[in-house]
Amino acid sequence: MSKDNGSSPRPAGNHTGNTAGPDPLFVLNMHRNFTGVSATAAAVVRQQQKHYALKLVGGSLPGCPEPIGFRQAVKLSRTLPPGKPFHIWHVRRNPEMRAGIFARDVLRLPIRLVFTSAAQRRHSLIPRWLISKMDAVIATTPAAAEFVPHVRAVAPHGVDIGRFHPAESRIEAWAATGQPGTAGIATIGRIRPEKGTDRFVDTMIRAFPALPGHTALVIGKAAHEHAGFLDTLKTRVAEARLSERILFPGEVLADTMPGLIRGLSLLVALPRYEGYGVTPLEAMASGVPFVASNAGWFETFSGDGAAGTIVTDGDPEAAAAATVEILSDPQRHRTMAEAARERAASHFSVAAEADAINAVYHQLWSEA
Repeated sequence: MSKDNGSSPRPAGNHTGNTAGPDPLFVLNMHRNFTGVSATAAAVVRQQQKHYALKLVGGSLPGCPEPIGFRQAVKLSRTLPPGKPFHIWHVRRNPEMRAGIFARDVLRLPIRLVFTSAAQRRHSLIPRWLISKMDAVIATTPAAAEFVPHVRAVAPHGVDIGRFHPAESRIEAWAATGQPGTAGIATIGRIRPEKGTDRFVDTMIRAFPALPGHTALVIGKAAHEHAGFLDTLKTRVAEARLSERILFPGEVLADTMPGLIRGLSLLVALPRYEGYGVTPLEAMASGVPFVASNAGWFETFSGDGAAGTIVTDGDPEAAAAATVEILSDPQRHRTMAEAARERAASHFSVAAEADAINAVYHQLWSEA
């Protein structure tokens, strides 16, 4: 879920992994909200803490070490880690790149900066300059690699297939969410035009006459500047007399998200632009097929339609037809759900992503 899904407020961190001695790896998470970038970082960190005495810097992430502040990271980075020529600071956002450049170039700390880039479009001027100052860049897709320098590896985002897994009973899992109806459909992400929230609402309005008992959830929050957009969507739902079936529950806690996704029958993602998009992967790992626009890396996820259906330009009419076709055919739904889980586990495991990232670290250390 890069995926900027805005689906969860910041979760509490946990003490896990080895924290002894000077640490060779610092992962920066300097964002006040739990976003798609946060989710992908957390999944990787949970893998990396098995191998490194890493430090998380900034905000907490679920299942990750308790974070430290920037000043403490600076203090710890002044001393070389045992057996390594420098520390690595892994950054994923503009503020983190700025902090890393300051620490390396102004404070002269023995660190190298590694940046993960998911955007499949030309960055604006300031991010381009910041990225040019990175020691290594990891792109999430070949398309993303075309827009950034210093690319050392292409490492697709993965999903934690242990954290996200199918429910023993989808009916019981949906009931456990406390949401109404007998089955659930959701879109997960920031509520704004770029994320196609309006497309989802229009899709559900078209599809629901053929899907009695289903409930649709718009999971995520709207920033202040998109409050009017959210109000318009709620008005549209009310005018369609579906306010009791198309719901806006807002943010969902990160620790609650896996259980909610397990209860879904379908995930719908119709963004106008997406750098990568991890929510379909979380659904796939949970045995939930998807309907998505041809944005992000969704077509690759789908496996030529095995795990999900791709709708050109996120057209709501086509998306509604695909939704009804999948959910009205239990055998097809079951087959897609099984293929989704298998494909997530075999092609998009976060363990593989972490291995590719770790290989870049070791390449940098060996070159020194």
